[in-house]
Amino acid sequence: MSSGPRERFQGTLGLRLAAWYAGLFIVGALALFALSYALLARSLEQRDHEAVRLTLAQYASTYETSGAVGLLRTLGAQEQLGAHVDFFVRVIDRQKRVVFLSLPGRWTDFDLTGSVPSPLPGTFSWSRRESQSGAEALEIASMAVGDGTILQVGRSTRARREVLGRFRELLGAVLLATILLALAVGIILTQRALRPVRDLARTVGDTIRTARLDARVPEREGGDALDELVRLVNAMLDRIERLVKAMHGSLDAVAHDLRTPLMRLRVAAESALTSEAAASDCREALSDTLEEAERLRGMLDSLMDLSEAEAGVMALRRERIPVTVLFEETRELFADLAEDKGITLRVQEEVPAVVDGDRNRLRQVLANLVDNAIKYTTSGGEVALEGREEDHSAVLEVIDTGAGIDPGDLPRIWDRLFRGDRSRSERGLGLGLSLVRAIVEAHGGQVAVESAPGHGSRFTVRLPAAS
Repeated sequence: MSSGPRERFQGTLGLRLAAWYAGLFIVGALALFALSYALLARSLEQRDHEAVRLTLAQYASTYETSGAVGLLRTLGAQEQLGAHVDFFVRVIDRQKRVVFLSLPGRWTDFDLTGSVPSPLPGTFSWSRRESQSGAEALEIASMAVGDGTILQVGRSTRARREVLGRFRELLGAVLLATILLALAVGIILTQRALRPVRDLARTVGDTIRTARLDARVPEREGGDALDELVRLVNAMLDRIERLVKAMHGSLDAVAHDLRTPLMRLRVAAESALTSEAAASDCREALSDTLEEAERLRGMLDSLMDLSEAEAGVMALRRERIPVTVLFEETRELFADLAEDKGITLRVQEEVPAVVDGDRNRLRQVLANLVDNAIKYTTSGGEVALEGREEDHSAVLEVIDTGAGIDPGDLPRIWDRLFRGDRSRSERGLGLGLSLVRAIVEAHGGQVAVESAPGHGSRFTVRLPAAS
């Protein structure tokens, strides 16, 4: 893959994922900062209000015990000692006259004129006065005592706002660092997360560019979806490579096997055309030509059926079929051939199994297996068809006492167009067993073989039993 597409890929999907990572991280950080700020502001406000209430309650208690004169004496003494430096204190008598006022010099920006609240005796009443500059506010708690005198204690919000201001500055610096960290972490996580995708794109690009199928995506030991995708892609490439190699081998074998029948067709046709043979000889040549043409057609039909089955597109007309019926139809088809070769064809009469499958395709499976068994069994031998139901499966077996299969050929007998040394002397296409396995697997079943040279073979077909 060229650098251009890779750069565009990294600059679009990678950038978007990094932005999402960073955005989510930043949003979470902002929410946390906002919550922290709100909790701090609430805590400072509650602290100020609690200090005001305690001070006001203390003055009310002094008024109750010492009266107005005692309260004013106490307030005067506290003012001289500087106790009111953080508080606004005011006493208003019943005639709404101010009899005591303590206002720190830094709070002269407040307008204290206007109506005075009239709280119920023993209760607090809160009011708020904004400074003329708007930079701070004075929060005042008022309380009425026995004879109607109103006690007021207040506190400015300046200190609280200064603390919150410094906290906002700190949050701003932390937020900036958080954004940078989020972007860095987002880029790193994106690069790590997209590494399998980049490896996959690079491998596919190399495969397309070089037409080589041996490239594989590097696998990791993780268990996430991308790692699973990489493993599946590698498995797919393995299968494609095997199929392409098998296709090349099949084409070579088909070309080799087609050469002989085509040559026979040509020779027969040329002989009939160039010679002055009798009509009977011409008919014999035409018969040979038709035989070879039928053989070619059978080869092509088998290849098409095999390709459909392996591609998973073979059409199956499923129906409930007793295995006994399949065995009986196979016996009728091969009884004469077995008799001509002096071979006993033994078929189990009653098989307690029913399959859900395509009748013609399953007959084709048994026909190929029985035909091979008869072909490689000598006169006096036996070919048997046996069946049973086992673990919700219908088991069909074709057993012969023939020549058996060489151990070296046993793993390859299912390959397309493979013909062992013993089969070279017999006419055939080398497609029968490949087609058998493909049809059985298309039905959701399995086929296996046990064989030894000189001891015959046992082909076992296992199909899902009909429910």
